[in-house]
Amino acid sequence: MTSSPQQALHRQLAAELRASGRDRRPVPPLSARHPDLTVADAYAIQREVRALDLADGARLAGHKIGITSEAIQRMFGIDQPDFGYLADHMLAPDGVCLRPDRFIAPKVEGELAFRMGEDLHGGSVTARDVLDATAAVLPALEVLDSRIADWKIQLVDTVADNASCALAVLGAEVSPEGIDLAAEQMVFEAGTTVHTAHGSAVLGHPAESVACLVRILHTFGEGVRAGDIVLAGAWAAAVDLLPGGTAKASFGALGSVSLSMEGQS
Repeated sequence: MTSSPQQALHRQLAAELRASGRDRRPVPPLSARHPDLTVADAYAIQREVRALDLADGARLAGHKIGITSEAIQRMFGIDQPDFGYLADHMLAPDGVCLRPDRFIAPKVEGELAFRMGEDLHGGSVTARDVLDATAAVLPALEVLDSRIADWKIQLVDTVADNASCALAVLGAEVSPEGIDLAAEQMVFEAGTTVHTAHGSAVLGHPAESVACLVRILHTFGEGVRAGDIVLAGAWAAAVDLLPGGTAKASFGALGSVSLSMEGQS
């Protein structure tokens, strides 16, 4: 079947972004070079990138929703949530030590991840539905990275670039039963930076953030599956992750998670 010029552009930009990530060489903003790109175009590009990953043997492991807190919206000048996919090679254990040459310009943020115990889909999913379908929650650090030069991103740039998601570092699983996730406090430490925030920072409740993701995925004919890991969005602003740096997010009843980065050789 012959593809349209727009579909050809989607594939071209997807291949460019994937090569950029592989070679650690950022590219100029897509939004500047193609000002007519829509958010729908950007998600089509993201899906082309995902298809290239899967063709190379990656396995889908879940999803992320981003730009869910005012702190992140202010940081990037974007006022609506976006989402991306998680592949198995994008998951790392608590305490991981990362190599700087794996990234272009990484940032790190603290948040909560959900491991789903049941499939969930539909356009009217609520936070209660999410909690009922959740097998466990996990403290998480998300490492962001941008294949767009100098983080000069608009919404279409980050969406096409898989919502700027590079890696999820996951702590130990905890049952959410009896825990008010909205009231939980996070202390996030990265280098000399310390942020304190509560779960209510992400759309009022982390489970509402996941519900929002499910409702958005429904518009694409998709949902979340049992076993999926879902990153529910940063509770505070992201911080640059530098060689030799460390980051830790502590959540009280939910435990903690940490990472470090090797020094520059």
